[in-house]
Amino acid sequence: MKVDLVSSQTRAAGDSTIAPPAEDAVYRAKVQQAAEQFESFFISQMLRQMRSATKEIAGEDSIYGKNTNADMLDYADTSVADVLSRQRAFGIADVIVRQLLPNNNKA
Repeated sequence: MKVDLVSSQTRAAGDSTIAPPAEDAVYRAKVQQAAEQFESFFISQMLRQMRSATKEIAGEDSIYGKNTNADMLDYADTSVADVLSRQRAFGIADVIVRQLLPNNNKA
């Protein structure tokens, strides 16, 4: 049995003008934003882990082994991740959008 979401919404609302979620501009914008935020989070975590690994393998006298300015480095990692996700540099957001909006040609 296949459930038709659009027709059930139409019957419930009593209005035949409800657009399918993939065609709704607000829904599309939310999907785009959520996909970019996920990509940003993913990149941020990756940068954080890379920095942590670098710190672990660095020698004690190395600049990378010190905790100086750790908060600022975290902020910088988050900022870089935000910029990269807006540019969709890794393509993660594009894949998410294609999965959530399969008929979307603007991904």
